[in-house]
Amino acid sequence: MTADPNRLELRGVTKAFPGVLANDDVSFRVRPGELHALLGENGAGKSTLVKMIYGVQQPDAGEIVFDGTPVRIASPRAARAMGIGMVFQHFSLFEPMTVLENIALGLDERLSAAALEARVREVMARYGLALDPHRTVSTLSVGERQRIEIVRALLLEPKLLIMDEPTSVLTPQEVEQLFGTLRSLAASGCAVLYISHKLHEIRALCDAATILRGGRVVGSCVPAQETPRSMAEMMIGGSLKDVRKAPGTGFGAEKLVVERLHLAGGGDFDVALKQVSFAVRAGEILGIAGVAGNGQNELLLALSGETPVADAGAIRLDGRPVGSLPIAARRRLGLAAVPEERNGHAAVPGFTLAENAVLTARYRKGMVRQGVILGGIARDYADEVIRTFAVKATGPRATAGSLSGGNLQKFIMGREVLQVPEVLVVAQPTWGVDAGAAAAIHQALVDLAARGSAIVVISQDLDELLAISDSLAVINEGRLSPKRAVGEISIDEIGLLMGGVHGGAGEDETGREVERA
Repeated sequence: MTADPNRLELRGVTKAFPGVLANDDVSFRVRPGELHALLGENGAGKSTLVKMIYGVQQPDAGEIVFDGTPVRIASPRAARAMGIGMVFQHFSLFEPMTVLENIALGLDERLSAAALEARVREVMARYGLALDPHRTVSTLSVGERQRIEIVRALLLEPKLLIMDEPTSVLTPQEVEQLFGTLRSLAASGCAVLYISHKLHEIRALCDAATILRGGRVVGSCVPAQETPRSMAEMMIGGSLKDVRKAPGTGFGAEKLVVERLHLAGGGDFDVALKQVSFAVRAGEILGIAGVAGNGQNELLLALSGETPVADAGAIRLDGRPVGSLPIAARRRLGLAAVPEERNGHAAVPGFTLAENAVLTARYRKGMVRQGVILGGIARDYADEVIRTFAVKATGPRATAGSLSGGNLQKFIMGREVLQVPEVLVVAQPTWGVDAGAAAAIHQALVDLAARGSAIVVISQDLDELLAISDSLAVINEGRLSPKRAVGEISIDEIGLLMGGVHGGAGEDETGREVERA
């Protein structure tokens, strides 16, 4: 037994908001050097709890004890002064500024640019975090942006590091790097409070876990002694449903055809798309894997219409050239898209859920008549999404910014799926959602494909892609590998393709596959 006090102890912590009891008499302990998971469904109270530990919010009742001493953590600055660092689920970054400038804004001490850069490079080298300090944040992928937050926290040399969904958009290789970093920190005595819905990662990384449901502690466990399924069922308080795919389902005609799509990078750090070719048939789910920053975002923007291309025929929807059409025209023709960044891109935080529904569903759901928005129809549709996808919200008049990250993701996915588009292109469909919600989203995508939609899923979660996709391709440096049936490609082959090893077999003169299962 160690003589050290607990690094962190919560005693009966309670926090309420109007109409919501976010945390109810929460108590648990974290030891020095312990990797401690905090588990729970979306809206279980995890984020509120860690915001109190980090000084963003104050508890209404209860006590926080740090290194054996009861403390009142008045602000994040006070938390950092005590040795508490945090990497938030939603990044606090200024897009027009550089990596180094953003890190400087998050530090309480003043350093010269040269001294700060030296420290940043030293931390990145120590923990294997690749990032150019002089790149502008707006040019970075979501995964790269997350590294800024991690580096900024590590510069504090924290005693307690809080990680809120740190691997949501990281590749398996990046996750292993992060785990190595966290294990090194723990070995030095730093405690880690780790929030994640990726339960296989919790099992591999964490020493202990506390489980929340409805704002209360409902259990604890040693993750290594559990299975991901058993932990998920503790979280939801019931049995987890498996994704069901109808056996022997055939595919229909090609709904989306992309042929020799070439798109020059629009900025210094944008990834050019290089002769990208693929086709997706009615009823088919095509998964696109790849390391963050290899052209996934550029591909989604080109497919959705946010970045029109000069060659209209490079993208065809039901045989019709749409490559030069804007977003609204493509949506009218049945193409829906969900970008990876939900805040500010997929949804407007200050808009209500009904208003956010209008943004993308106004045509297919008849929300506009002679230029006038029909608010009742918009509210009814938002309410349908809330009910169907079990979104925890006060109703269609709730703002998107009032939802937890996972609940906003459920609303965004439901908003598109319930339109039953001809083609759906989605990036990171289950980013930040719990196991039960992820299974529900996966089932919704599978059911949508069964109704005849063609679906493209761009994801860095290989387990997700392998679970729901019929075929798989890998994007690397703007080039897309030929698609393969999921049952015919191994993890090792996927890894090689992610590393840039591309073969030419299986392509015809247009770059598309010769044979499709």
